[in-house]
Amino acid sequence: MFNKILIANRGEIALRIIRACKELGVAPVAVYSDADKKALHTRFADEAYYIGPPQPSESYLDAQKIVDTARISGSEAIHPGYGFLAQIPEFAQLCESSGITFIGPSSQTLRLMGSKITARETMKKAGIPVISGSGSAVETRQEVEALARQIGYPILIKAVYGGGGKGLRVARNGKEIQQAMELAELEAETSFGDAQIYVEKLLERPRHIEFQILADKHGKVIHLGERECSIQRRHQKLMEEAPSPMMNEEKRKLMGRRAVDAAKAVDYASAGTVEFLVDTKGDFYFLEMNTRLQVEHSVTEMVTGVDIVKEQIIIAAGEKLSYRQSNMSLNGHALNCRINAEDPIRDFAPSPGNVTNFHLPGGPGVRVDTALYIGCNIPLFYDSLIAKIAVWGRNRRETIHRMANALQEFSIKGIETTASFLRQILMDKDYLQGRLHTCFVDDRTENLDFQSRNALEDAAVVTAALASYLNKAKTTAVIPSKSQKQVSFWKAAGRTRMISHGDFRWTH
Repeated sequence: MFNKILIANRGEIALRIIRACKELGVAPVAVYSDADKKALHTRFADEAYYIGPPQPSESYLDAQKIVDTARISGSEAIHPGYGFLAQIPEFAQLCESSGITFIGPSSQTLRLMGSKITARETMKKAGIPVISGSGSAVETRQEVEALARQIGYPILIKAVYGGGGKGLRVARNGKEIQQAMELAELEAETSFGDAQIYVEKLLERPRHIEFQILADKHGKVIHLGERECSIQRRHQKLMEEAPSPMMNEEKRKLMGRRAVDAAKAVDYASAGTVEFLVDTKGDFYFLEMNTRLQVEHSVTEMVTGVDIVKEQIIIAAGEKLSYRQSNMSLNGHALNCRINAEDPIRDFAPSPGNVTNFHLPGGPGVRVDTALYIGCNIPLFYDSLIAKIAVWGRNRRETIHRMANALQEFSIKGIETTASFLRQILMDKDYLQGRLHTCFVDDRTENLDFQSRNALEDAAVVTAALASYLNKAKTTAVIPSKSQKQVSFWKAAGRTRMISHGDFRWTH
């Protein structure tokens, strides 16, 4: 086992890895930018090293600086968490050439699965179904039109590299192809430094099902069951659950075997996720492989009892997996909600600022992963994820109610969050019945009747206007008599039922 591990990340995932390191008897080493000088991960690590300005390119994405810091600190390994450098082949290769263990798959595997075209072709050779599409990058409108005639509209025009819903556009007919290509290429170049695109058949309203896998360096690969990730907004996951409400044991075994086959096909060694799309007929297709720890790993940990982060470290140290497929079972149901510092009323615009106060939910089966503390600053430089609330219950119904309570208990001052928005999703009748697909939220968001986040202020303005009008009209409609206890115009006119702050309503 390692003596020291440098954590090349920040926020809640850095804290999660710090805890795993300490349980294994490994000294965790943190890095931080100017924006994170007082962050919790710098306090709870055994050592913390400054790496530069808030801009990620000059700190958390500076591969050479991260490796140099690992050397200075005496760390034998680097854990990248997720995001930043976690899936960058060049970073993994730099670690390998520097004699530092990268806690993740090899640079060769990262490079192979980083290209969606190469990944698709590799999966096809391994006998895993893939969605119809191009076998190479496309460059001209004529190529795209020819493919569309072959596989049928609608089509997806996607970036060859990257992910997270970026560099992706839909074309439903020939007239939309040119603009979709231009936008996809521009976003791909901006986000991933490579403008290459390819074409894929668009599955209408599929489910997004992913399988967690663990693979050691001795050829052993297992899966830990599936997660339902269909609740998304603009291809960004909002909440995940395990197991999927659509799954039965026969389907789980079949898809699980395919996930294991996918990992074996690329000599995978680490924790990873094989992602599938499932169409309305129940047929499934390989989507991509996430070659890192997933944000939503907590739900799998809650239903299996496996500490995925510790297993990741154990695998990287060259040890054998602690588990076998035969002793993997799913107990109960788990649900994870991502709390983002975003304002739903303003089209989910970032909501940076200082956290002046907050309250975290608790109780049986409730887990909160966060790096929040009173007085901390939520900067604009990084991802808007500020907390993950995961709950466990004996069944899906109990889990949903437990999560609804947890989201209601979650309270934060100083910034806006998506907590109340997510609670409305949970209460949707189709969600409760497990009728999910990847357009579930986008379909409903268009018809949301948002209440103002400043509901109390709005009511005060209306009340003041009413009071002023009544005063000018010299009416006594709301003026108490002298014999009554004096009540201000504000209270008399404003005693109406007010909708609680941020409590949104779905419209159907």
